[in-house]
Formats: sequence, structure tokens, C-alpha cells
Amino acid sequence: MSENTKIYDFMGYRKIATMFSAILLVISIGAIAVQGLKLGLDFTGGSLVEVGYQQDANLTEIRDQLEAAGFQDAVVQTFGAPTDILIRLGADHDPKLGDKVLAALQAGGDTSIELRRNEFVGAQVGEELREQGGLGMLLALFMIMVYVAFRFQLKFSIGAVAALAHDVLIVVGFFALFQVEFDLTVLAAVLAVIGYSLNDTIVVSDRIRENFRMMRKGSPTEVLNASLSQTLSRTVITSVTTLLVLIALAVFGGEMIHGFALALLVGVLIGTYSSIYVAANALVMMGICKEDLMPPPKEEDEVLDEMP
Repeated sequence: MSENTKIYDFMGYRKIATMFSAILLVISIGAIAVQGLKLGLDFTGGSLVEVGYQQDANLTEIRDQLEAAGFQDAVVQTFGAPTDILIRLGADHDPKLGDKVLAALQAGGDTSIELRRNEFVGAQVGEELREQGGLGMLLALFMIMVYVAFRFQLKFSIGAVAALAHDVLIVVGFFALFQVEFDLTVLAAVLAVIGYSLNDTIVVSDRIRENFRMMRKGSPTEVLNASLSQTLSRTVITSVTTLLVLIALAVFGGEMIHGFALALLVGVLIGTYSSIYVAANALVMMGICKEDLMPPPKEEDEVLDEMP
């Protein structure tokens, strides 16, 4: 890094950042506890009906037709192309449900609509997916903690996992607060957020460790400020380019991946923030110092020290 890098006083605002994170976490945990997640059919069970149109379909009109036919709370979305429509229903298993939905849609006068798929996802399958997804996330956090502790130091490990838990809770809390459907694609996005945030935290941690060994003068806070300032341009460029792609996906990607893109949008924003003000702030709280990162003395050095 260039010696002319401007040093920003990131840690000077760590108390404000701590209060901000605490407020976000309280809101997120409160939303999860009070409102809960609006789980998709992947977790709750229900029916999937896919139909094909000859021309681009009108989603609003399809919803109105289904509601008029008695199919309440039907989720209608495009499935790859504007002519392919996927309908999600919380109905019990009915082998003839697809035919009933098709008849309701053809009652509008378009007899060219064809039924392509009629599937049922059982509640037991949804429960297994929910449990396995949660266990997978906990296992990922544990393995990350082990890796960072081995790669750097235990205090870095605790800080990294604290930042990741912070990010996951806020992303999940966002979906609970605004009652956006939480399905398997969103769960995949949450796991992707863990990977993205971890990558950013590892880059910052590596610079912090290097500076603790190179900067002989300077308090831990000054070392952290220098490290964060030196990696700032990389962090900003990575985050901005990622956000541009995610915004395009959220706007133009269709309803199938809207939840996925939205979760990543929130996750990238909060993950960039947490790599600076959660992981690094945790190191200050735990009293990180140069002695924590100095390599252990060699056996020969210990012998020399013991000689008179």
C-alpha cells in the first residue's frame, strides 16, 4: 500500500456504530419474534402449478381470475419467460388441482393456455428443509470460527463470527419486518452473504495483522484505522460493482429471483459496514494488541534466553 494513503478515523465513531448496530439488531430480533418470517411453500408445503401461454401473460389479470375462482392468496410469477407462469397455492394435495386452475384461467376466453406441471410439496419436506437449512448455517459459522482462529488468532475469530451473526440476523430481520416471502432462494442468498462478508473481513484482518507487525509505534486504534483506510478503496470498489449487478437483478430479473437479489442487496450493504464497524470494533473491545499477533519464539531463542 502507498505510504500516502489518507488515514480515516474509523474507530473514532465506534461508539456510534455500536449503538446503530444494537438498534438494528433489536428491531430485527423483535420482528422475527413478533411477526415471524413469511415462509414460502418450500418450507410450509403447498401446491405448484405451471401453465404456458401463447403470448406474454398479464400477472395481475391472472391473480384476479384465480381469486374470482376461489383460489385465495395465490402467488403468481413468471418462470423463465413471460409466457411461462408459475402459480403457488397453499392448498392441500389435490391431483386435479392443476385442471381446476387451468379451467379457471381458460374461463377468461383464452383456451390456448396449457397445463405443464402440477406438483405438491408436503409440510414434512418443508420442515426438513427448514431444519437442515438452519443446521447448515450454524455449521458454516462454526467452521468459519475454527478457520479464522487457525489462520489468524482467537480474537479475530470471535470478531469475524460476531460480524457474520450480525449480518445474518439483520438480513433475516429485514424479511420478517417487511413480510417478504422467505424461501429456499433467500436462504441461499443468506449463505452467500456469509461468504461475501467473510471475504471482506478476512482481507481487513490480514491487513490488520500485517500492520500490527510493521507499525512499531502506534496504539491498536491507530493500527486499525490505518488498516481500514488502506483496504477502503478495495472494499468500496467491490461493494459498488456487486451492488450494481444486484440492483439490475432485483429490477429486471423477475419475481423468481427477486427475493434472492433483495437479500443479497441488504446483505452486501450491511456486510460492508460490519467488516469495518463490527469485526474491527470487536477487536478493540477484546483489547487486541501487538503481543497477540507476534510469532511464538523459537526453541533456540528460548534456550539462549535461559543461558547465563
